Amino acid sequence: MKKKMTAAITVILLTAGILLGTLRGRALSATAREIDVSVDVALEKFVREVKGAREFLKAARGVLVFPKVYKAGFIVGGEYGEGALRVKGRTVEYYSVAAGSVGFQFGAQVKTLIIIFMEQGELDRFRRSDGWEAGVDGSIAILDVGAGGTIDTATVKSPIVAFVIGQKGLMVDVSLKGAKFTKIKR
Repeated sequence: MKKKMTAAITVILLTAGILLGTLRGRALSATAREIDVSVDVALEKFVREVKGAREFLKAARGVLVFPKVYKAGFIVGGEYGEGALRVKGRTVEYYSVAAGSVGFQFGAQVKTLIIIFMEQGELDRFRRSDGWEAGVDGSIAILDVGAGGTIDTATVKSPIVAFVIGQKGLMVDVSLKGAKFTKIKR
């Protein structure tokens, strides 16, 4: 019995490692130019799908966009993606996002993550950090507006706001707690 349990755990960990290694390798192949083009496409989709998004982006101090965050898991899971931080409409730095999880899970998905810094102080703290962790170094509010919904800068009071866009519009009930954001060179 003990040998079967050890073998099962080994298979689970190897599967998760292979999945995460493959996803990370895919994401690492992007050049700065490829990331920037993907960020442009993601922001265009955001503006097209969510009423008020353009005004929201104009009011932002900074926008961190991860065009493709890959998530995979089989009991043990993880996610990884690379993106760009834009200030006043231009890329100033590149970042990766990574998170791990344990629990009942199976499968893989790709999502777009857009994090908007509404206050200069929060953006400055984020940029100065050497590995910023959501829920520890700062709190991110995920807005639940649904596909085709409307957002309004006058009603959003959170200093950092996130949107997760899936293949069918905005997804809800997504947690970023524990996600680690790290500056990368491109």
